[in-house]
Amino acid sequence: MSDLLDEVLAAYGGRSTWQSKNRISARQFFGGALWALKGHPGALDDVRVTVDLHREHTRQEPFFADGHHTDFTPGRIAVEDENGAVVEELLDPRASFAGHEFATPWTRLQLAYFSGYAMWTYVTEPYSLTFPGVQADEIGGWTEDGRSFRRLLITYPDDIATHSPQQTLYIGPDGLIHRRDYTVDIAGRTPAAEYTSDFVQVAGLTVPATRLIYPHDENGLRLPEPLVVSIHLTGIEVS
Repeated sequence: MSDLLDEVLAAYGGRSTWQSKNRISARQFFGGALWALKGHPGALDDVRVTVDLHREHTRQEPFFADGHHTDFTPGRIAVEDENGAVVEELLDPRASFAGHEFATPWTRLQLAYFSGYAMWTYVTEPYSLTFPGVQADEIGGWTEDGRSFRRLLITYPDDIATHSPQQTLYIGPDGLIHRRDYTVDIAGRTPAAEYTSDFVQVAGLTVPATRLIYPHDENGLRLPEPLVVSIHLTGIEVS
């Protein structure tokens, strides 16, 4: 494991603290241009999101109807009712995005799949970077707006669903992740730069409450618009 990743884990509360917890839950607010573009304006805004820390699993509720929630794992996305009965489901959901471009509309289950893996990737970080098969390598640094960052190139194994197999994390002197670069492979490999802020301490863990996601150019420079996605978490709970 990279020495830099060790520093990141320490800044977020320490590996042993993350290992002792089971899940993180919060009230989730979504904004940005993506949701209307994909045919679901206002979708998944002001819902409860819960991610498991020891397996890739996300639940978001309510999902378009009271009493309905999503049930995401890498190989399956489903909508279930309050009794756990399946309302609808899609197996091997990643395959359903074949041929998609950035503006291709999503079904509700595709929306739930995207949001499920994205929120799990974000909220479980950096602990999920210690999962089997995840590789973290320090690469050259970066300066942006007068601030210097060290960088980690993350390579994910095939059994973890996320934006793209390789993503780059920008680490500040505080050991916190302030930016993440990736391509959205299920949306035409669209390049994205995600900025994190408003870090809060909950039950010994550090969790960023705000994420703003913009496009970037071929040189890695953020484009000021559009704001593709905004995420704000309140009422964060760790159990």
